[in-house]
Amino acid sequence: MCLMNRLREAKNIPPYPGPNKMRDCYCTVNLDQEEVFRTKIVEKSLCPFYGEDFYCEIPRSFRHLSFYVFDREVFRRGSSIGKVAVKKEDLQKYHGKDTWFQLQPVSADSEVQGKVHLELRLSEVITDSGVINHKLATRVLECQGLPIVNGQCDPYAAVSLLGPSRSEAKKTKVKRKTNNPQFDEVFYFEVTRPLSYTKRQFDVEEEDVDKLALRVDLWNASNLKFGDEFLGGVRVPLRVLGQAGVHDAWYFLQPRENGGKSVKVEELGSLRLNIVYTEDHVFPSEHYTPLRDLLLHSANVEPVSASTANILGEVCREKQEAAIPLVRLFLHYGKIVPFISAIAHAEVNRTQDPNTIFRGNSLTSKCIDETMKLAGMHYLQVTLKPIIDEICAEHKSCEIDPVKLKESENLETNRENLRHYVDRIFNVITTSGVRCPTVMCDIFFSLRESAATRFQVDQDVRYTAVSSFIFLRFFAPAILSPNLFHLRPHHPLNPQHLLHSDPATSRTLTLISKTIQTLGSLAKSKSANFKESYMAAFYDYFNEQKYADAVKNFLDLISTSGKWDQKSIETPIMLKEGFMIKRAQGRNRFGLKNFKKRWFRLTNHEFTYHRTKGEGALCSIPIENILAVERLEEESFKMKNMFQVIQPERALYIQANNCVEARDWIDILTKVSQCNRKRLSTYHPSAYLNGHWLCCKLSADAAPGCTPCTGGLPANIQLDVDGDRETERIYSLFSTYMTKLIKMQEACGSKSVYDGPEQEEYSSFVIDDPQETYKTLKQIVSAVQTLEQQHTKYKRDKFKKTKIGSQEHPIGDKSFQCYIRQQSESSTYSI
Repeated sequence: MCLMNRLREAKNIPPYPGPNKMRDCYCTVNLDQEEVFRTKIVEKSLCPFYGEDFYCEIPRSFRHLSFYVFDREVFRRGSSIGKVAVKKEDLQKYHGKDTWFQLQPVSADSEVQGKVHLELRLSEVITDSGVINHKLATRVLECQGLPIVNGQCDPYAAVSLLGPSRSEAKKTKVKRKTNNPQFDEVFYFEVTRPLSYTKRQFDVEEEDVDKLALRVDLWNASNLKFGDEFLGGVRVPLRVLGQAGVHDAWYFLQPRENGGKSVKVEELGSLRLNIVYTEDHVFPSEHYTPLRDLLLHSANVEPVSASTANILGEVCREKQEAAIPLVRLFLHYGKIVPFISAIAHAEVNRTQDPNTIFRGNSLTSKCIDETMKLAGMHYLQVTLKPIIDEICAEHKSCEIDPVKLKESENLETNRENLRHYVDRIFNVITTSGVRCPTVMCDIFFSLRESAATRFQVDQDVRYTAVSSFIFLRFFAPAILSPNLFHLRPHHPLNPQHLLHSDPATSRTLTLISKTIQTLGSLAKSKSANFKESYMAAFYDYFNEQKYADAVKNFLDLISTSGKWDQKSIETPIMLKEGFMIKRAQGRNRFGLKNFKKRWFRLTNHEFTYHRTKGEGALCSIPIENILAVERLEEESFKMKNMFQVIQPERALYIQANNCVEARDWIDILTKVSQCNRKRLSTYHPSAYLNGHWLCCKLSADAAPGCTPCTGGLPANIQLDVDGDRETERIYSLFSTYMTKLIKMQEACGSKSVYDGPEQEEYSSFVIDDPQETYKTLKQIVSAVQTLEQQHTKYKRDKFKKTKIGSQEHPIGDKSFQCYIRQQSESSTYSI
């Protein structure tokens, strides 16, 4: 499952109830109740604009994708203003569309997740006096995935039989410190009035059953004065018992009815989102051979505009939709350089003015952007991260706009601070050519050659063709928004950190980014590039030939194909860092004191943890000593999002902040250690506690693993791609835009037989060779239709096997009628 959200903006947020009506708002993205992303804070606005993208692989099942809008308050946590909650099954309605959602009120009674397993059995009991009673035995077996409230979950279930004149309630025992409680308790309720033993009819009357329902509510036993917290509930009409009198099923927990306060929706404002959610089923590799071969042959097609990959870019609504899977696929098969070279060469030949080269959002530009993100992330880490961290830590004022200058600030001092930062970042960039990844150097070499050949009179075009990417689309955006390039934490998930938000630092990074972008552009008139007079005046500091020379030397270096190899760099490259919780190593006794928060740091040389950021390492694990990295079963310590780093002598148990972060750490640790000679083939999925392994019960701590490792990823960090999955995603795009493929076929026919002006409905397509393009389109449609048949068969077979009410498919608010229909059909078949 893959999720990409674009959090655009909010509007009409209700004003703050005080003299200052403005709010400082931020948004979060949640899978059910687990926060996985947070935007920046937009200060003093009731219509905040965010413009942030969030992309992730979803590592677990979920019911709701939720977006919360919070207001940062000075002396307390952010208070919620409203939310948008989209059910998983409704995500396709909004796929790829800019949509305004009305914010809904947030209440504790509506924030539910998890599922419960119930067993109901209706039986006849004959008393000593010969009287028949109909009793309902309700067995509450277990729950899974309950929410954790204020850091703890001590759940119990309250069971009630509801009817016109009754409401009996009974409770289970409280299960401490678990959000997956095992209750297995049975409660009995009298359903009907006693019937005469001599009466022949023993069945419960239908009208009586229809009036009765079972209510099961889950609560968190709280020690707070406010009482226990509601976790969710289900209402089960007794008509589900049917003729058999037995019902065994899993249910999704639902919000409490009428639990929230009555708030007018329009009073809370609205949020504009663009949600792209894909859930792929990947077939065995041979199913994708026809489409994959067409794609990988794209660089060899003449003209390249008639290739399968280029056609994908033509039919997609946005070029980036096509660029993401294409780049990953071509990187995986080592064909990214010839493909980008081919489409870039074609674009250069269509460009009339050298000053506009690669300035549009073409497929070429988007593919190079995506390649730089994948291949150049670690290059950014080693080049920019140290100085970016320093700027964020020092909080020096760099405001040079006289209008925005505070009374206590000095304009000349601020200019000097800003000039110092710009100089340092400019120097680290222009001296980093040796670290530029080989694949980027090869692409830049191709761009330079194509541009120089096309515009032979312009001596600078060989530089601007490269600088338009490396400066304009790589370094400048990374400086402006370091969190988007993993150079800084992505807006801390700890609400307490919100108090330390520093708009002045964001402003400093904006000014630096503007200056670096202009320095790298090599434009003839630099000052004219700035709309603001204060920026033009500041740029006079850099009107020296040495800056232009340094840029040209750097661009020459990174556009020399194959000269530099990133593997030869001996300097450790920081790959990932952040706070997590670890369990002390070498102890068999379990206790809360064994878990401590530490700052973890991973380079291509070692994995270390520290008491806090910047301090010396408390423990260092060389990469060659990592034998496996695997998830740790939750039951080991009753803690979610745990994984283990297995070493020769012991395993290090770590808890990440959320499921997405845990997946990211496991992936990157697995990748850097993949080539280790002593990597394990099996491991223990549970912990070694109290003298034995919890998974296999073996007592020897050195016992071989009982479960196969999940390794097998390629060792190269930059090229970790599943080729079949990317081909499946490309198939999905072609399937979505099939009508455009058909229209493009019509355009080819029209262009072949009609020699007049191009028809307006076909003008959006670039068709250089109608015959060759039509030939490719026909092959694409054939390959897509074949895969479509496979998917149809798979969905049909899956639907037949789906059992509503099972653990995998619990009964929800929309699936109850489906369950009743399924049960009645199965009864008919059994007869």
